[in-house]
Amino acid sequence: MTTFTIDTENNITAFAEYEDALNHRIGSTEGTFASEKELAKLTSQWPIGRFVDVWNNFAGVVPFDTLKPVKKFTDRKTAATRIWKAVQALTPAPAQHAAPAAPKKAKATKEATPKEDATGPKAAREGSKKAIVLDMLRRPAGATLADIMSATGWQAHSVRGFISGGLSKKMGIKVESFKTESGARAYRVSQ
Repeated sequence: MTTFTIDTENNITAFAEYEDALNHRIGSTEGTFASEKELAKLTSQWPIGRFVDVWNNFAGVVPFDTLKPVKKFTDRKTAATRIWKAVQALTPAPAQHAAPAAPKKAKATKEATPKEDATGPKAAREGSKKAIVLDMLRRPAGATLADIMSATGWQAHSVRGFISGGLSKKMGIKVESFKTESGARAYRVSQ
């Protein structure tokens, strides 16, 4: 477990082993910590301004270049938590001793199946709203927006979206839009 030391000049040093941190403790080293709880205990008697000094010592310096200097912390707990999270960047990376992974086997691919004809029996499930709309659109006079709305219970924008996306784009059915003699919007399948 990584152990950290902090000296009287607010410098924090990381050690891979606890024994290394103890051997490093010289007169200027104030204490060691290996967890957020230990850091909070070590800093419990610090003036709040010292947290700012510690933070600003490493803020903006690699590997802390994304951290910005601060003017104050709201409380000790917040300060200790933020400092603990920041010093985790000092944690030495564990040695990689794992054997290289075997290459993954390629997944079997399915043959592409040709799309069903939109007029075929599998174009829409019988009794579904899609089937109802398709039957209405196949009539010579087509179907008005209001007719489709009342048959499906959909709102106008849903009907238009279904015709554009569900029929025209996904199923490839050409749908013609026109106005009836009364001026209502109507749709029918183009022949």
